[in-house]
Amino acid sequence: MTAPQISAYARAGVDIEAGDRAVELMKASVARSRRPEVIGGLGGFAGLFDASALARYRHPVLATSTDGVGTKVAIAQAMDVHTTIGHDLVGMLVDDLVVCGAEPLFVTDYIACGRLVPERIADVVAGIADACVLAGASLLGGETAEHPGLLEPDAYDVAGATTGVVEKDAMLGAELVRPGDALVAMASSGLHSNGYSLVRSVVAGAGWSLDRDVPEFSRTVGEELLEPTRIYALDCLELIRTSEVRVMSHVTGGGLANNLARVMPGNVTAVVERSSWTPPAVFQVLRELGGLGTEDVEATLNMGVGMVAVVAPGSVDQALATLAGRGVQAWVCGRVEDRPGGRVEVRGEHR
Repeated sequence: MTAPQISAYARAGVDIEAGDRAVELMKASVARSRRPEVIGGLGGFAGLFDASALARYRHPVLATSTDGVGTKVAIAQAMDVHTTIGHDLVGMLVDDLVVCGAEPLFVTDYIACGRLVPERIADVVAGIADACVLAGASLLGGETAEHPGLLEPDAYDVAGATTGVVEKDAMLGAELVRPGDALVAMASSGLHSNGYSLVRSVVAGAGWSLDRDVPEFSRTVGEELLEPTRIYALDCLELIRTSEVRVMSHVTGGGLANNLARVMPGNVTAVVERSSWTPPAVFQVLRELGGLGTEDVEATLNMGVGMVAVVAPGSVDQALATLAGRGVQAWVCGRVEDRPGGRVEVRGEHR
């Protein structure tokens, strides 16, 4: 009996059949995220979204965001846990989008891998789809590419993009911020997906393994570091509907002060009071483990705050009630003062 022919592409390290199997495994996950505006199914050359849905808007403005999850993928690969990293990707995408008031409509993803293992790719995509459900967006399509010789066999990276829509006269922005506005902080779920080059360096430098149990975490190092990014999109959209929100800041790479400064106009100064919250244990543990100074930690990690809403003074109580009703821990962490500069001052010490 003649042995089956192996294609030149397969001999070069690209497995077309594995790609087909991966698509079959991910179909059910993608279907869970489907919005009614989606046309067609998975496997086409392009994802299709019925734009007539925008007709209900008086003046629709499209918003878009693209991102990845950085070196957090190295933790997922080391632990051989691939179901949460897609959640991180969607959090980075849709929570950037919502700061202007936009509703996420759909997400597309790109996964590059050294060797295509269908079950692993399906796990990553399942995480992306589950997070899309939490964000109210459809996973419209994506691409999985095998890069033998460029990436190690078990290595992969993920990136994506999202598109949303907002009514033009309902857009949030720095121009709406006024002296006296309150800064409402929303708790992060942990490190989210930023600062992992520093985090990995600290953990490795201390000689800690990912399976090390840490009493302060009540779980292993790896489990703590893989905690998925919180997705705030629908919470923030509800906040906008119920309260007078001026603008929001997604606290990602660069920390709280740097990200908040991005949405502050030049005629005011935002003051953040550290005494208004106690950061989760992971931040203090990493700080002590790496002998890091306050500036290094706060300029890299979110310190327990994943999103900040700048809210009109008369809407603070309603804003806190809305977030509490949605299970989001929130508190007033500061205020906007009538001092030119557009800077952010972080004062005091954490509780």
